[in-house]
Amino acid sequence: MSIDVLNETDVEVDLDELYACARYSLDEMRVHPQADLCIRVIDEAAMEVLHVQWMDLPGPTDVMSFPMDELRPARDDAEPEEGVLGDVVLCPTVAAAQAAQAGHTTQEELLLLTVHGILHLLGFDHAEPDERKEMFDLQRTLLLTFLAGRGRPAAQITPPSGTE
Repeated sequence: MSIDVLNETDVEVDLDELYACARYSLDEMRVHPQADLCIRVIDEAAMEVLHVQWMDLPGPTDVMSFPMDELRPARDDAEPEEGVLGDVVLCPTVAAAQAAQAGHTTQEELLLLTVHGILHLLGFDHAEPDERKEMFDLQRTLLLTFLAGRGRPAAQITPPSGTE
């Protein structure tokens, strides 16, 4: 599996942990082992440009996802499809503000946003109440089991308010 994690900011981010979280999430979701994913960490100005360009919404946001081959999780009876999953773009300063409000660390927020972005790449959404429940329940399970596997108890992890 090819996962690139790039920090294009001056903010210190644990890229190894973002990579591990992405890898864990993709494995748990039965994504093809040859799928490609890129996670970019960008500043507020760059995020605002993307947010306006793609969502027609002002200001920076916490996470955006850009799917490529529209890969989906493999069902138990099928082989996963190979391809390019796409890009997840994170803004650590927006994540830091959300983390402070939610009562957990910025790194935990970035991990949450990484899982959130990956689920969007896999076709999950939260526009409707039933979709929201399914996606956020899965997001929480993936994040908490990832953290537990690393011996890290997590604070109360709630869905970020600014996710698109």
